[in-house]
Order: sequence, then C-alpha cells, then structure tokens
Amino acid sequence: MCEKIIRQIFAAIILIAVLMPQISCSDAGRQVELESITVYKSPTCGCCTKWIKYLQANGFKVEAIDLQDMSAVKVEAGISRQLASCHTAKVGGYVVEGHVPADDIKRLLKERPDVVGLTVPGMPMGSPGMEGHREDNYDVLTFTRTGETSVFSRY
Repeated sequence: MCEKIIRQIFAAIILIAVLMPQISCSDAGRQVELESITVYKSPTCGCCTKWIKYLQANGFKVEAIDLQDMSAVKVEAGISRQLASCHTAKVGGYVVEGHVPADDIKRLLKERPDVVGLTVPGMPMGSPGMEGHREDNYDVLTFTRTGETSVFSRY
C-alpha cells in the first residue's frame, strides 16, 4: 500500500516537472505578444514620435508605420471624427487612438473588455507625448463599433 502511494506521488512530481516549463513558456510568449504594438502615424508628427518613445520606455516593443494619409487606417479601425487623434495603434486585438497612457493600455490588455479599444480624442496637453507648459484634464475612453463610449480613466 505504502509503495503504491509513493509511486503515485513520484508520477505526480514527474508530471509537474514536465508540464511546468511548458506553462512558463506559453505565459512568457503571451507576454511578449501582448507588449508588441503597431503605431500608424504621419512621418512628420513629432508628438507621435514622442508617444512611441514613451511606450518603449514603458516596456512596449513598437513597430512604427509612417503614412501620408491616415484616413483609411482610422476608418478601418472604427475611429469617428469625435474620437480621433493624430496616431492610431493596434495591440492585442485592440485599437489605441491618440495619446493613451501606457498603464491604461496594459490594463486594457489585462482586463480584456468587450470594446474596440481606447482613445484620447484630440491632443490634450500633458498627455504622454504632449508634454509642455501646461497640463489639461482629459479622459481615456473605451469605444465600441456602434460608437458607444465610456470613461476608462480620468487625468
């Protein structure tokens, strides 16, 4: 009886030892995937470049794509004029429009709400990439395909 229990414990330990590296690798792969972000921007926009540097400083791997005309990207992403800003990003199946703080993007990817993405409409002073002589209050909004919005964060 005792020998049977020892064999079962030994088999369980071997199973755990075999599965643990697979669990760790899949979690690590998921983390890398979620932190890769593609940013579509105008080649001459300085605040877009600042936002990209800000994302990189906050752990994101950024691929920047310069476009002369951003309208097709915004239409495809479901960005209305009221929600628009200067750059559009895609990460983890979501759209991120404008100067959204990195912590909000990380929260979006962690919580995975049923929305198209996040937006900071316009270009509020004091938002990431728009640092300057003043800081405006602004909201980070979620938005859906039907145009519904809700406040995700306030700054």
